[in-house]
Amino acid sequence: MVEYSPPQLDRVFGALADPTRRSIVARLAAGEASVGEIARAYPVTLQAVIKHLDVLEGAALVTRTKSGRTVGCTLAAAGLGVASDWIAEQRRAWNDRLDRLETYLHELQTGESDER
Repeated sequence: MVEYSPPQLDRVFGALADPTRRSIVARLAAGEASVGEIARAYPVTLQAVIKHLDVLEGAALVTRTKSGRTVGCTLAAAGLGVASDWIAEQRRAWNDRLDRLETYLHELQTGESDER
């Protein structure tokens, strides 16, 4: 059966699929930065950086606040939490599968079985 991801999770992974956006997230992990400071780090237009920030904000990965003429950006935990929770769930599921496989292989090697 196919399980579909919640739209928020899709937005987070979609936003993080782009290397420039991942780089912006990594930069903001070090602390708040203005849109201008972020834009100076990339060989693209200010408008392109703003579009990247729009995507990150839509995925709840970045928040922007305006103070006078300066727009500050900070990393938001909400979107990362959604992705982290999903990854942890997948890790648990795979660990359970691998544990069952290990048990099965051990039973094959030793000739033991739970079915008696």
